[in-house]
Amino acid sequence: MSGGKDSSVSAALLKRAGFNVSGLFLKLYPSSDQEKKARAAAKMIGIPFSVLDLRKEFKKRVVDYFLKEEKKGRTPNPCVVCNEKIKFQEPFKRGGFLATGHYARAVKGRLFKGKDRKKDQSYFLWRLSSEKLDKIIFPLGTFEKKEVEKIAKDFNLPCSKDKESQEICFVSGPLCRFLSKHFPKKEGEIRDRKGNVLGRHQGLWLYTIGQRKGIGLPGGPFYVLKKDLEKNVLILTDREKDLYRKEAEVSELNWISGKAPKLPFQSAVKIRYRQDPVPAVLRKKGKNGLRISFRSPQRAVTPGQSAVFYKGEEVVGGGVIIDP
Repeated sequence: MSGGKDSSVSAALLKRAGFNVSGLFLKLYPSSDQEKKARAAAKMIGIPFSVLDLRKEFKKRVVDYFLKEEKKGRTPNPCVVCNEKIKFQEPFKRGGFLATGHYARAVKGRLFKGKDRKKDQSYFLWRLSSEKLDKIIFPLGTFEKKEVEKIAKDFNLPCSKDKESQEICFVSGPLCRFLSKHFPKKEGEIRDRKGNVLGRHQGLWLYTIGQRKGIGLPGGPFYVLKKDLEKNVLILTDREKDLYRKEAEVSELNWISGKAPKLPFQSAVKIRYRQDPVPAVLRKKGKNGLRISFRSPQRAVTPGQSAVFYKGEEVVGGGVIIDP
C-alpha cells in the first residue's frame, strides 16, 4: 500500500471480496506523508498494517541504476527496475499472494493489458516471470480509473481527493535539478547534424532523444538527435523527420513464459509508456539480442527505454533499447 487511491482501493476490494488482507507499506525513501496515508487507509478498511524498510535496497538497485544510466547518456526506466527488483521481489519473501494497484491483468501466470487503456501499466511489468505472475493479483485490471475514484469515495478512503502521483517517485521537482545534485557541470559543444557549432550545453544528461523544449538556442525549432559521449557533443537537427527510425536493437531480454517464441516473430511493440503498440517483426540479433523492424518509422527511439512486446492483449516479453 503506497497510500494512494489505487493501492488503497485494491486492498478495500479484496477485503470486501472475502480475502484475508494485510497492508504492506514499502519505505523506499525519506517521506512520512505517504506512510501516514497508507496507515490511515488500512485502518479505515480494517486490515493489519506493517512497514518494510527497503531504503538501502531501493537506493542501490533503483536510484543508483538510474544515475548510472543517465551518466551513460541513456534515458532509463526506473519503474521497470523497481517492479522487478523491489516491489515484486522483497514482499514475496513473506509468502502468500501479492496484490498491487497496477492497471494490468494477471491470468494463470500470463500478463495482459488493463481494461483502462489510458492507465494500462502492463508496459512496466515486462520483467516479471510467469511463476511470479501466478501469485500476483491486480484488482484494478478490469476497472476504469473513473470507477476507482468513485470506489475510493464510496469507501470514504483518506486518499479519495488526492492528485495523481508523479512519474519518478524519488525525484522531487524538475529532473534537471535532481541530476544537477549528483553530476558536476560538464560543458560541451552543441552541433547540428553537419557538424556546425551552434552553442554549448551544460551536461549531456540534461537531454533526451527527440527533445525540443529546454534546449535554449535561438531560432529553430531544434530537436535532440544524438549524444556523442566520447566527444561530449550534443547533436541537434532542425528536421523532425530525422528522428524517425524503422529499426531498433534491444538487449536484456525477458520472455514472461521463460521461453522465447520462434523467430522471426510478428508482434506489436511499445517503445514508451504513453504510446499505442505498433506492428513490428522481431528478429534475432547476436547471441542475446533482437532487432525490431517497425512496419512504419517510429519517432525518437531512445536508448535505455523499454521495448515491450505484445500479442493482442498479452505481454509476451520485452527488452531494453540500445544504441544502434
